[in-house]
Amino acid sequence: MNQLDAAKSGFLVCLGVSIFILTFIYVKNTLPKESSEKSFPNVEECGVYPDELCSALFEGKSAALQIGNVCQSIHQPEMLYCIQTPCNCSAVLKNLHFITKPLSEEEKNFSLAYIITIHKELEMFVKLLRAIYVPQNVYCIHIDEKTSKDYKAAVQTIVNCFENIFITSKRESVVYAGFSRLQADINCMKDLIKFNIQWNYVINLCGQDYPIKTNKEIIQYIKSKWNGKNITPGVVQPPHIKYRTHVSYKEYVHSGTSYVYPTKNVKNNPPHNLTIYFGSAYYVLTREFVEFALTDVRAKDLLEWSMDTYSPDEHYWVTLNRLTDSPGATPNADWEGNIRAIKWKDQEGVKHNGCKGHYIRNICIYGLGDLQWIIESPHLFANKFESGKYPLVMDCLERRYRLKVLQQAEVPIEAHWRFQEKNYFNMKLNN
Repeated sequence: MNQLDAAKSGFLVCLGVSIFILTFIYVKNTLPKESSEKSFPNVEECGVYPDELCSALFEGKSAALQIGNVCQSIHQPEMLYCIQTPCNCSAVLKNLHFITKPLSEEEKNFSLAYIITIHKELEMFVKLLRAIYVPQNVYCIHIDEKTSKDYKAAVQTIVNCFENIFITSKRESVVYAGFSRLQADINCMKDLIKFNIQWNYVINLCGQDYPIKTNKEIIQYIKSKWNGKNITPGVVQPPHIKYRTHVSYKEYVHSGTSYVYPTKNVKNNPPHNLTIYFGSAYYVLTREFVEFALTDVRAKDLLEWSMDTYSPDEHYWVTLNRLTDSPGATPNADWEGNIRAIKWKDQEGVKHNGCKGHYIRNICIYGLGDLQWIIESPHLFANKFESGKYPLVMDCLERRYRLKVLQQAEVPIEAHWRFQEKNYFNMKLNN
C-alpha cells in the first residue's frame, strides 16, 4: 500500500469511528430522558463498524467502553435462528460458520480431544464449540442430567450434524464441588478412548470457557513446552486446603437445589500412601495418561477414596500426574502450565487489575473492560463468560478469534467460515 492509500485508509477509519461516537453522544445527550429510555432498550445492536469498536475495546480506550456500555451486542440472526428453530445440517454448518477442513498439515496430523461439560447458556456453548471445532479433533459433550428436555434436544440437534462430536453415554447430575463433576469427565474419557480418532491429548472445558489461542497455537504450545508431558498445575496440598479431604462430604440434589455438605465422619488416609496434591481442575493430558487413569489400581483406588471429598477434581488429576511412573508425569511441577486465564477476587491488585464485570464465587465474569487483559494473557483459554449478561464481550472475542484463525490458515478460505461477507474495516490484531 502506498502512502496515499494508507493516508486515505487512516482518514476513513477516523471518520467512521468519529461518526459512530458522535451519533451515540448526540442521541444520548439530546433526547429527553423518557424518550431516550424508549429508544435505548437494555441491549442495543452495534452499528455498521463493529470491528472498529471491538478493536478500540481491545486497546482499552475509554471512549469505546462508554459506547460499548450502550451498544451491547452485534446482531447475529443466524445464531438465534439455528438455536431456537431446528436447522438441517447444511444450514447448521453454513449459518453457524463451522470450519469444515483442517487448516494446516500440522493440525491435520495432531488431533485433540475435548471434554465439554455444560448445563446452561446454549448460545454460549455454540460459540465455544464453533470456535474450537475442526474435523480432525473429537468432542465429548457432557450435559448435566438436571437440564431441561428442550436444552438437551437442542444440543442433540447440533451434535447430530457431526461425526466427531457426541454426547457422553452416561450423564451425571452435576453438583458444584462434588464428585459428580469429576465423574462427568471420567465418563467422557471412557467414551473417548473407544472413539475411532486416535487423538494425542485431551483438554477439558466448561460451557463458560472460550479460547484465547487458536488450534494451531495450542498444538505448538503443547509440542514446544511439554512434548509428551501432562499439564496439571498444582502443589502439595496446603494446610488450609486439607479440610477438603479430612472429613467425608455428601452431595444434596433436590427440587432444583444442589450443594455439597460436610459430615462428621473423618476419612481414612489416602490409599497406597499417596501424597495428595491440590491444583487446577483443568488439564491437558496425553492419551497414554488417560488409559493409565482408567486402568491403574492406584488410580482406581484414589478415585473411590475421592468420592466423598470436596471438589475432588482439584486433587485427583494433579495427584496422579505427580506419580513418577505415570505416563507423561511431571512429578516436580508446580503451578506452571498456562491452561486457564481466570481473575480470582483474592488476586485483585496482584495478578490482575480487578474485574470489570462482576464476581461469582470469587471468579470474575468478564466485562468489556477485561477484554484487553484477556487477549494479552499467555493462557490457552479464559474463564468465565456470560453471553447473556455481557454479549458484546463474546461478540468481540469471537470476531477477533475467527479473524486470527483464518489469517493462520494454510488452505483456501471458504466463504461461510467468515462471520460476515464484507468487512468495512479490518479488526487490528496485535498478537
